[in-house]
Amino acid sequence: MTSNTSIKRAAVYLRVSTDGQTTDNQRLDLERLCQLRGWDVVKVYEDAGISGSKGRDQRPGLDALLKDARRRRFDVAVFWSVDRLGRSTAHVTTIMDELEGVGVAQFYFKESMDTSTPHGRAMLEMAAVFARLERGMIRERVNAGLARAKAQGKTLGRPKSGDDIEARIRTLRAEGKGILKIAREVGCGVSVVQRVVKEAETETAEGT
Repeated sequence: MTSNTSIKRAAVYLRVSTDGQTTDNQRLDLERLCQLRGWDVVKVYEDAGISGSKGRDQRPGLDALLKDARRRRFDVAVFWSVDRLGRSTAHVTTIMDELEGVGVAQFYFKESMDTSTPHGRAMLEMAAVFARLERGMIRERVNAGLARAKAQGKTLGRPKSGDDIEARIRTLRAEGKGILKIAREVGCGVSVVQRVVKEAETETAEGT
């Protein structure tokens, strides 16, 4: 295992799950960390808008990082949190093992731990287990809440946009304007425009 004193070259990995999120805060934290430790950031790998449940083949940033690790293009891989690697404990430990196997150290900013010691590795694996447990508990609470609301006769899902907004969207679409331009002009989300346009297209198809 590469020791902290010999670490010079660092690779930074950034990931957020949705397009509405940004990796900017992760980047600032990790670049500041590397500067304080005297590590030279040689490359930043990024998977923006990709869920941690996705495999390596669907995460080009992570795949590139692991390939470059085998080529020994850096000494340490720096992550904002252990859950940036994935949601599955088995997936996380597999990546840790692959990096360790090629002699690349790992540092996790949120947990303030690295894998250069047996204690650090064990603590990180425990963090991955507890992160998975927490996600499971949150999912159970959400499902229980939805079931309770449904039993009480409450309407679930997002509220539909107003009739005037939908009419405006249909008009602009009929004029040949694109989805993004309509969303900006009407002042609503792209998903709303997509839904209204799809409904209009379905109604047209059924009427022919």
